Amino acid sequence: MQSQPCAGCHQLPSWVRGEWSVAAASALGCCQQRLLRSAHVSPPHLSSEEMERLWEPEQLSMEAEENRGGLGGELITHKAKRQERKRQELLALALGVKLGSKRTLLWKPIKLLASCPQISSPPVRRSALKDTPEKQCSYEKVHNFKVHTFRGPHWCEYCANFMWGLIAQGVRCSDCGLNVHKQCSKLVPSDCQPDLRRIKKVFSCDLTTLVKAHNTTRPMVVDMCIREIELRGMKSEGLYRVSGFSEHIEDVRLAFDRDGEKADISASAYADINIIAGALKLYLRDLPIPVITFDLYSKFIQAAKLPNAESRLEGIHEGLLQLPPAHYETLRYLMAHLKRVTMFEKDNLMNAENLGIVFGPTLMQPPEQNALATLNDMRQQKLVVQLMIEHEDVLF
Repeated sequence: MQSQPCAGCHQLPSWVRGEWSVAAASALGCCQQRLLRSAHVSPPHLSSEEMERLWEPEQLSMEAEENRGGLGGELITHKAKRQERKRQELLALALGVKLGSKRTLLWKPIKLLASCPQISSPPVRRSALKDTPEKQCSYEKVHNFKVHTFRGPHWCEYCANFMWGLIAQGVRCSDCGLNVHKQCSKLVPSDCQPDLRRIKKVFSCDLTTLVKAHNTTRPMVVDMCIREIELRGMKSEGLYRVSGFSEHIEDVRLAFDRDGEKADISASAYADINIIAGALKLYLRDLPIPVITFDLYSKFIQAAKLPNAESRLEGIHEGLLQLPPAHYETLRYLMAHLKRVTMFEKDNLMNAENLGIVFGPTLMQPPEQNALATLNDMRQQKLVVQLMIEHEDVLF
């Protein structure tokens, strides 16, 4: 079915809500007019008057509410249910879909239109992206087991059996300290709760490990650096592009590793905001698993190569939903910040494209450290970050 406008499309159904896109309303208006005029696609059991009333679903429901109770109320309620079913059949016929054998209700026009390529349009598809349920953050973390030699008798904390041997009796999680047999380590659930006493540093620490150890949604380094930059550096020319002194950036790194949340990165300690921006980039660059993880790298690169703009956004959105919760939250917070940075472009001269050039290689790294592959993917890396900044309100 084509989605070309026809005469009478301006007479939209009364149930079209204001928050729906104009494209969706127009397409449904076209469906109404075509079905009312075309006898060969009209349901044989519906008269023209009944078909007209199908586009006014609220009337019967109001009557049912007013007459609830008694035999008359039950009849009206039954009639309203039959009308609801007829509306389902009409919409299914208009969209070219079939109702299931279990008579599943399909009266959700905006979602059906977003998934129907024949009459879908960019505003509808963007609306569908924005209306996607928020990502559920479970923050599961696998244990980081390493072979360990125990002094004295030890028992497995999973099967409760004795660990035999003089050396390498089992394995220990370096993050939470769980001691188990090597065979039992394959059966232990992903419920590692890192112990702060075992986290020796902040930089170069796995992102999920750090946020679980500190019981936060994002790493403290990201929160503190962005807060300081937005406080006094949004108008700094060349923000994130101009590098600070490497010695001072290393001092910030040592301060976070030593003091954690108590690290002093205020203007009195580091007057140059480029030092704080450099420390943030260094933290993201030194993550053992990048913010956009190794296993999803190719998915984002392939999405950036798609010729259609809407398809690119959909591909990036699908990749974002597959990120681990800590990585997703960090990326969402960072993109919202970079979007605010672009609002001061007249002062800092940093637009979304410039920020994409800076943060592309920082947030995305290929699984195999191949210099040639990295050079070939630089354009796509820049484009992915640029699109996430420009469409941050839709993608996250």
